[in-house]
Amino acid sequence: MSNATAEIVQISIATAKAAAKWGNNALISPTALGYQIHLSANEPLRSMQKAGRSLDNLGICQLQLAGSGWSKDLQWAFYQGFCNAKRHDGVAFNNEQGAAEQLVQLAQCFSFAKKMINETPEVLSPLALAEQAETFIRTIAPEGTVSSELISAEELANAGWHGIYQVGRGSSRPPALLVLDFNPGKDNSQSVAAALVGKGITFDSGGYSIKPTEGMATMKCDMGGAATVTAALALAILQGLNQRVKLILCCAENLISGHAYKLGDIITYKNGTTVEIVNTDAEGRLVLADGLMCASETKAPLIIDAATLTGAAMVAVGGEYNALFALDQPLATRALQYAANEQEATWQLPLQKWHQQQCPSPYADTANSRPVKGGGAGGASNAAGFLSRFVPNDGKGWLHFDLAAAFNNSANGYWAAGATGQGIRSIAAILLAETAAS
Repeated sequence: MSNATAEIVQISIATAKAAAKWGNNALISPTALGYQIHLSANEPLRSMQKAGRSLDNLGICQLQLAGSGWSKDLQWAFYQGFCNAKRHDGVAFNNEQGAAEQLVQLAQCFSFAKKMINETPEVLSPLALAEQAETFIRTIAPEGTVSSELISAEELANAGWHGIYQVGRGSSRPPALLVLDFNPGKDNSQSVAAALVGKGITFDSGGYSIKPTEGMATMKCDMGGAATVTAALALAILQGLNQRVKLILCCAENLISGHAYKLGDIITYKNGTTVEIVNTDAEGRLVLADGLMCASETKAPLIIDAATLTGAAMVAVGGEYNALFALDQPLATRALQYAANEQEATWQLPLQKWHQQQCPSPYADTANSRPVKGGGAGGASNAAGFLSRFVPNDGKGWLHFDLAAAFNNSANGYWAAGATGQGIRSIAAILLAETAAS
């Protein structure tokens, strides 16, 4: 061990319980070079993440995972607990099992997503979100494999993307639709294997259905879906993705002004569906509808959207799980297994075709919600039902992630406050496996 390495705090995995003087069943105890972690046999990953959180709370900024026993999953659990909103580095990974390079790639993609989600909305405008996502993918992808189109402001309405335009027109900073094409074969005749769609609401006041302060304070995270699918594409590229994939980000600020969309407005979408606005705070599904239709135009057999869409999903599954919705049950079953393989907690919630009818309107084909708090009972399923109106083939090949676990309002024993990155590994794994099988 070099002197420079020895000066860094060394973190090892203990094979025995901590000495009694450190407390009953202590999770960490000091050593001559740093600390050792005494893992729970029942929940090793959770106890490892808790140890990372505890060591961050001690003020340690840089450490080395040393010794033996460091599997990839244990190292990643530690990293997730140790990092906070102000620092996404400081962990020198252990390469005993040859996983260090993969872990560095994971950290690179998670760091991008977390920094974007935690960024102040004053800095991260809709256009800035789109531009930074494109720049990140270009830094990851081989040269010449990425092209893009950015449609903004009035051009959105002219192109028929009325959902994004209507939600974003109340802000002085224009809404935008990014369509990025990752084409590793550099062949425009190659079919698109998958399309990723992300909700990119850079700040959500709720519009005229305005949120209370406690509900609005963290709404910089409402572009978490866009950050998640961007990071997932980047991770898949780093892991060898060789299929053509389109990334579609629906970016807007949902603000109040004399030019903002209003309750009672009716939006007519490209596919002819008319939508009455009964809640301007149910805006995520309005922008995703455009993104899903844009994805449908690519003829991709796999469409995955991700969004911090409903509080109802958080009520249903809590803050540790993401919620998954699908009409294609065989695909959903595979997706849940991919997520489990990546150690990302994901739970499927109900979705049937009849959920499309759960938000009726006397003036349009559907309302965008129900005019009651939180959208009423089954709000997350009803939102997914709304989205299902805008996907092809009766939902075959489509997955919807409601990212209940993407952001924590405050720190707890396992996570720092802010973005978690939960969902990135799952979506990257689905993308790689399903496009390889197609």
